Amino acid sequence: MKRFLSVFLLSVFVFSATFTLADEGMWLYNESPKDKIKAKYGFELTPAWLDHVRLSSVRFNNGGSGSFVSADGLTFTNHHVGARCVQQLSSEGRDYIKTGFYAKTQAEEAKCPDLELNQLVGIEDVTAKVNAGVKPEMPAAEAGQAQRAAMSQIEKDCTTSTGLRCDVATFYSGQVYHLYKYKKYTDVRLVFAPEFDIAFFGGDPDNFTYPRYDLDITFFRVYENEKPAHLDHYLKWSATGVHDNDLIFVSGHPGNTGRLLTMAQLEFLRDVQYPANLQLFKRRIALLQDFSRQSEENARIAKENVFALQNSQKATTGYQSGLVDKSIMDAKAADEAKLRAAFKADPKNANAKDPWDEISQAIKLQRDIYPQLTYLERLRGFGGHLPALARALVRVAAEKPKPNQERMREYRDSALASFEQQLFSAEPIYKTLETLLLTDALAEMQDALGKDNADVQKVLDGKSPADAAKDMIANSKLDEVAVRKQLYEGGSAAIEASADPLIVAMRAIDPSARAARKQFEDKVESVVRRNGTEIAKARFVQSGFTQPPDATFTLRLSYGTVRGYQQDGKAIPYFTTMAGAYEHAAEHGSQPPYNLPESWNKAKTRLDLKTPLNFVSTADIIGGNSGSPTVNKRGEVVGIIFDGNIESLPWNFAFSDTQGRAVSVDSRGIQEALRKIYGATALADELLGSSAAAKAAAGK
Repeated sequence: MKRFLSVFLLSVFVFSATFTLADEGMWLYNESPKDKIKAKYGFELTPAWLDHVRLSSVRFNNGGSGSFVSADGLTFTNHHVGARCVQQLSSEGRDYIKTGFYAKTQAEEAKCPDLELNQLVGIEDVTAKVNAGVKPEMPAAEAGQAQRAAMSQIEKDCTTSTGLRCDVATFYSGQVYHLYKYKKYTDVRLVFAPEFDIAFFGGDPDNFTYPRYDLDITFFRVYENEKPAHLDHYLKWSATGVHDNDLIFVSGHPGNTGRLLTMAQLEFLRDVQYPANLQLFKRRIALLQDFSRQSEENARIAKENVFALQNSQKATTGYQSGLVDKSIMDAKAADEAKLRAAFKADPKNANAKDPWDEISQAIKLQRDIYPQLTYLERLRGFGGHLPALARALVRVAAEKPKPNQERMREYRDSALASFEQQLFSAEPIYKTLETLLLTDALAEMQDALGKDNADVQKVLDGKSPADAAKDMIANSKLDEVAVRKQLYEGGSAAIEASADPLIVAMRAIDPSARAARKQFEDKVESVVRRNGTEIAKARFVQSGFTQPPDATFTLRLSYGTVRGYQQDGKAIPYFTTMAGAYEHAAEHGSQPPYNLPESWNKAKTRLDLKTPLNFVSTADIIGGNSGSPTVNKRGEVVGIIFDGNIESLPWNFAFSDTQGRAVSVDSRGIQEALRKIYGATALADELLGSSAAAKAAAGK
């Protein structure tokens, strides 16, 4: 953004020293709030510090964050981020989610089927390149198509010339575009994961609460050429942890926030999208819990799905709470009214359309097309993994022959390597679970779109949802990697000739799904992007660069202090201890989900029970930050983000550090558990490094 700021903002900055309140902000690494931190905390973010922490941070392709923590490729994230791989490596009679996993030697480290880690190695402002083909007189749809084509070409050129993964990231609704260059690691192997019962101790009742007592961690190792990758940048481990009021930083990949959305966009989330999602979560959780009660194996294969749905349900409920909070919405409305008035008062905008009105009209259309878009294009009507694979095969066969710039974005040349890794993953697929999920999704789609809907009729073909799902899953061979490869390599001819019932179903609905997507891209997304850009300009004119862009699953730096808070007149301390975990279990009769693993009960007498286990801070986080390293001023790992309290969830739209807190696992608790509970001395030593390890072995 450096060039953007110098070209655009220089003309509007009579720079104000006014910044966002408290320690708000998920900041871009190339636009970090150095001056603000220096003024408030006396700490200088040097280019070397920023580069080191950035290059030590990694993005997990399944939606989480992590960090490198040794020179030999050791990588650190949450258990709930790594759980997909842990479950993929499990099988009937060998449940690593339940028992945990520890590779005592590198030879025992187990390769994840489809995990990809991304290290951000370069950032380039490509705003001018993305907009080069956009003319002022262009309709929004045509401008949007030109921008998407330019993005795909930029990414292709970058990947071809560098061999890196290259993604164009959109900020401020399209006012700024950055090219993010990533080094990819696709040989990722599991090193250590604790038991689910301690990784998610307290279960759903304690999720998004505090105090907490969780060991929500997993370690992987990245490999290159069958050997552990050698890393020049990794985060050293703090043996001393944190103290009250310490300044800390969080480096991670927050998924998305809506702090800069218009009122029309916020009302759509509040009135349409969130209620629909909550209805889905409730329905699917009940379905899978019933399925899980039928057998131990059913419970094993559905556990990760249940956890993910429960987590999403609780998170979305928290996000929604921000949108039904009158004080938050009134403040949003007042901010929007003030900005609109300033926009209209500016002589340059005398003949301009009102961008807020333009977005509002686009959102009305989004409401109208939401059912078709959701059930057909976004596959809510086709639950399970196999239908998604069928869609991918049908789409890529149609898209790949087109010029790169004309394809759907997910099938652009620069994305194909990652796409193929996912498509050909050897992860286990369970047809009993697939049948259950597809049956429920088809039934819900039939209710939502109506029995007479043409696409519903094409898919069901006169059958009930249960019979149609049973037939499609039983007779599909897409669970076989070899079959998927054959269809992929055969292209359009193979797809058109295929009698696989899931392929047939996806072929049948594809025209309607594409039509819904085109409406959304041309009449909603493009309109929002164009007019959102105008609003961003107006905001910059009014206040300067005082607020970072909304989260987009790109690397951000947040900061804050380690600090407790007050709740119902009671002081909530900033940290919990290992002793607290045993006390918390006893308070609930040591019954699920408050049952500690056997390993913890056996090790109790060996532990220093005063060791800190979890702590809270005011760092600005949201979903996607899971697994982010919490680091001190020296750039050392003092913890790992795994949750926020319930008061932090409205941060999606408005930040407040009065009670909202980010929750981390403490680096000291991790060391204590690795050494004295799991006997993972080699892993603990690797984290501390040889000299620190020697001191630890000598009794600290």
